[in-house]
Amino acid sequence: MKGTVGELGEFGLIRELTSRLTTTPAVRVGPGDDAAVVAAPDRRVVASTDILLEGRHFRRDWSTAYDVGRKAAAQNLADIAAMGAVPTALLLGLVVPAELPVTWASELMDGLRDECQVAGASVVGGDVVRGDTIMVSITALGDLRNQEPVTRGGAQPGDLVAVTGWLGWSAAGYAVLSRGFRSPRAFVEAHRRPEPPYHAGPAAAGLGATAMCDVSDGLIADLGHIAEASKVRIDVRSGAIDIPTQMNDIGQAVGVDPMQWVLAGGEDHAIVATFPPDVKLPARWKVIGEVLNPSALPQVTVDGAPWTSKGGWDHFGDLEES
Repeated sequence: MKGTVGELGEFGLIRELTSRLTTTPAVRVGPGDDAAVVAAPDRRVVASTDILLEGRHFRRDWSTAYDVGRKAAAQNLADIAAMGAVPTALLLGLVVPAELPVTWASELMDGLRDECQVAGASVVGGDVVRGDTIMVSITALGDLRNQEPVTRGGAQPGDLVAVTGWLGWSAAGYAVLSRGFRSPRAFVEAHRRPEPPYHAGPAAAGLGATAMCDVSDGLIADLGHIAEASKVRIDVRSGAIDIPTQMNDIGQAVGVDPMQWVLAGGEDHAIVATFPPDVKLPARWKVIGEVLNPSALPQVTVDGAPWTSKGGWDHFGDLEES
């Protein structure tokens, strides 16, 4: 559709966006009423919310609207999966300037819709507001399906630490983009459109995971959340983490040790979890460390030593996109 969102108007924009949506059996009442109704057979609802701000979390010269939609959905649906739940629904709060082309908003919705389909969820409603810059606010919902939630606070000494999904790919892609390049494409796409292993979260819960979270702030930072909540020490074995040849090549080109991206880069939305040592893990899980008794304060170490390099995303730290 041609024109701007200002020319289309609020209700015209809502009609345009909702016309692009699909649904799932969990949705009893979708967009168009005062509120959506989503089935919750477990009688408990897992909920997560997040905000993406233009210039802070995405740039239109780096990412298409479709990319932004996929990324916005993925980072919230990954939080649901990391609790051991199955994603069911997503709500959108959208702030846009009046001069924004309607096609941008439509493609954003296409990205949200398609990422939801990957996770088995659907967009069920939201709101649009005029503002000076683009802001995408997402609330994701999920169903535990009669399993207990896997929090960050259950890791026990002796547990194994395992991860599934990509590590460091998004950070490597960001390094490429920030230097004005667009390849290697796989890493650039990993930054633009992360691919969380949604089904691994509920599966890990079924395997007896004691603690779990998605890797959004960086592996060390997110394991730090588990260590603090569980009051344990976690030691990561760097030699257990494979670094792709192309990531090594990117690191050499930009003068960065790729292990820095693996351990401290964020936004891959891999899932890291702790498991009892007798659990037989599927091949998709890679054991990368162990849970130990805290020697003093809860912390994360790498190969037995404290991690001293800067790492982990902090929204009140650096102001560049991440």
